[in-house]
Amino acid sequence: MVDDQREARAKRLLDDPLFVESFDVLEKELMALWENTGAHDVDQRESFWLAMRLLVRIKAHITSIVETGHMAKILEKQHPHI
Repeated sequence: MVDDQREARAKRLLDDPLFVESFDVLEKELMALWENTGAHDVDQRESFWLAMRLLVRIKAHITSIVETGHMAKILEKQHPHI
């Protein structure tokens, strides 16, 4: 897939209300589950924490695709022959 296509698809995902809602709902659900674990449920609490971190990493990866594409366009305009 061409970089411009990746950037456009990533931007559409980040702008999609259902995508945004899905991440928000999952994050809130995981946070609630994490907060409601018992004092001795260390493994379960760690599992919920890792799931929350994974959501953050997925969203950050998609965001980086958009930002990298945006930066590449700026650099191309500044240095068209490089």
